[in-house]
Amino acid sequence: MIDSFKHKGLRQKLVDTLISKGIKNEAVLEAIRTIPRHWFMDSSFLDHAYQDKAFPIAANQTISQPYTVAYQTELLEVEPNHKVLEIGTGSGYQTAVLCLLEAEVYSIERQLELFKKTSLFLPKIGHVAKRLIFGDGYKGLKEEAPFDRILVTAGAPFVPKPLLAQLKVGGRLVIPVGEEEQVMTLYIRSGQKNFEKHEFGNFKFVPMLEDKS
Repeated sequence: MIDSFKHKGLRQKLVDTLISKGIKNEAVLEAIRTIPRHWFMDSSFLDHAYQDKAFPIAANQTISQPYTVAYQTELLEVEPNHKVLEIGTGSGYQTAVLCLLEAEVYSIERQLELFKKTSLFLPKIGHVAKRLIFGDGYKGLKEEAPFDRILVTAGAPFVPKPLLAQLKVGGRLVIPVGEEEQVMTLYIRSGQKNFEKHEFGNFKFVPMLEDKS
């Protein structure tokens, strides 16, 4: 897979755009600068890989807008060796960002097509998550809890209680909440039964899928 000087230059322009939009976390910006986003996209979209836009991928899903990836990751405040649960592996781009931040990443994907593709692709390009799981993100991953950080990369109509329960005291959950449009929401677990809730801007995500079986 090719990662040319042109691609690197386009990534730097993308980082400049993210800085102009208010992204400040240097580690997050460096991850965006480093990871070849075009590797995660269908070849027909290669010319668009470094625009600050979401684009379609398989299974009627999207690869998130780079600003959204950076914004969510910045809110998460990931540190090396943090145990992070990601709900919605998707293309694997956000997963790769978390891996580059030296997190121990557990990622759940509901779409079998994407799960199979990403399970093969991420190790191939050197981003090794601790575990990739095909399953229902609404249930979280109880056997590996608690988590330092939980990130939801799809629009949830409500906050799943298992995700709150699986968060460490002092941990952070970042989740877009809403039906047609979502409010980016941060929960910080301040005690066994206490959570601080902070709301940020409006975003549009593909819906978070639930296993109805």
